[in-house]
Amino acid sequence: MFTVPISDTYDSLPRRVGPISRWFPSLAFYARVLGVVVRAAASTRRGYTHAMWVDDSVRFIRAAEATGLTFHVEGLHHFTNLSGPCVVVANHMSTLETFALPAILGAHRPICFVLKESLLRYPVFRHVVGNTHPVAVRRQNPREDLEIVLTQGTERLAQGFSVVVFPQTTRRPDIDPASFNSIGVKLAKRAQVPVLPIAVDTRAWGTGRILKDFGPIRPQIPVRFACGAPLAITGNGKDQHAQVLDFLQSSLRRWNA
Repeated sequence: MFTVPISDTYDSLPRRVGPISRWFPSLAFYARVLGVVVRAAASTRRGYTHAMWVDDSVRFIRAAEATGLTFHVEGLHHFTNLSGPCVVVANHMSTLETFALPAILGAHRPICFVLKESLLRYPVFRHVVGNTHPVAVRRQNPREDLEIVLTQGTERLAQGFSVVVFPQTTRRPDIDPASFNSIGVKLAKRAQVPVLPIAVDTRAWGTGRILKDFGPIRPQIPVRFACGAPLAITGNGKDQHAQVLDFLQSSLRRWNA
């Protein structure tokens, strides 16, 4: 897919999809993704580098495209033109963005995620996640989680990592401003780095009824990522938080239209 890192935009090329992927997209998708994850987990025995993580993320996107999903990235120059790390604030729709963003962003500079601690205990998957310098929160005590993000997030930014934050407490197809917290803006203010919004539409990977991570795959829905302009934090950051929300919501409205 990416012979060189994306500089600004990316659109999946038309490709033929095999009959199994056409008739059973979920089965084909999860079989391919499992292969990518198992391969990545095996690689951790030799030491798992950021470059290896990016390569495996590219393999994931290739596998997803082979089952009929299409990826569309826009505005990436807002990220690549930065002179240093930033706090990336994105809405959270599915597991797909955590698989794809290392290829989209990490090919340009190191990134890490703020994620729930339970992911570090997932079979097979934990071997990969544990080697990507995550900031892990428990999601039981908001005040404790905030302190973890501010402390460890500032450390990661000082080390040159851009920190990806999903402020929504759960994955959802829309954005509820009331539950979209300002933890990303608070971290950016503490570390004195810009905040960069990324709008995400990954409904193609649905949420499962029994296991949330294993929902239906819907290739007819495009996968979209849009980067907004970086914002310097001023004052208490309320204006920048509002601008982040406005960019995310307006992007979703534009795509849904």
